[in-house]
Amino acid sequence: MTYAFDFSGFGLYAGMLARGAAVTLGLTAVSTLAGGMVGIAGASIAAAGPKWARWLVASYVELIRNTPFLVQLFFVFFGLPSLGIHIDEIEAAILAMTVNLGAYAIEIVRAGIDSISRGQVQAAQALGLHGRQVFRYVVLPQALANVFPALLGQVLIVMLGSAVVSQISVPDLTYAANFIQSRNFRSFESYVIITAAYLLMSIVLRQLLNRFGRGLFAGRAARGNNSSSSGNDGLPRNWRSRLMWRGARTLPTER
Repeated sequence: MTYAFDFSGFGLYAGMLARGAAVTLGLTAVSTLAGGMVGIAGASIAAAGPKWARWLVASYVELIRNTPFLVQLFFVFFGLPSLGIHIDEIEAAILAMTVNLGAYAIEIVRAGIDSISRGQVQAAQALGLHGRQVFRYVVLPQALANVFPALLGQVLIVMLGSAVVSQISVPDLTYAANFIQSRNFRSFESYVIITAAYLLMSIVLRQLLNRFGRGLFAGRAARGNNSSSSGNDGLPRNWRSRLMWRGARTLPTER
């Protein structure tokens, strides 16, 4: 049995496909900014926060990483209205994508913080920087430079995973394909087109963000004390980071 490909009628839907791609990229951009801030804040708490706050962050990370994104999306869109919180489909998609990306970003950024050597923190303290300044000017830029490729990969995963937001009628690229194939009954061609579109967006976005990262973090990547899970002082890295930050937070303010 042969199949006759027919893409002749898809020109009529070019505008719809373009708008869908724009929605997908817009959702990705907003959720990346918001999720990145969640990741940085959560990682700083996980590294040096009080015990109860670290427990909350760890619980959030485990909850999100061990449940499907589609379930999270449905909980936000269908569950929150039951609690009196009414949001539209775009807001629900952004919130769900932000919450999902934030959980993974916390673990990625925390790994970057743990990769910074103890000597760098001690040197910054010796120069008179207090805890927040050490984190902002010394540790965070290098930590983000070290884990930027992992963060970039997670952003692309979230963008591709955003295809499920069409299930709550967000007019993204997948929603456009579903609409088109319901009108012309050319399912195979419709999904070939959006597959190519997602592939193109992923490649272009990766190249742009890689170039942005090279410019932003040029010369800032730093190595840890060694590549093992323990530092030179014999403590596991995550415990070393907590001790360093707790010590840094107790320093007097800037001289």
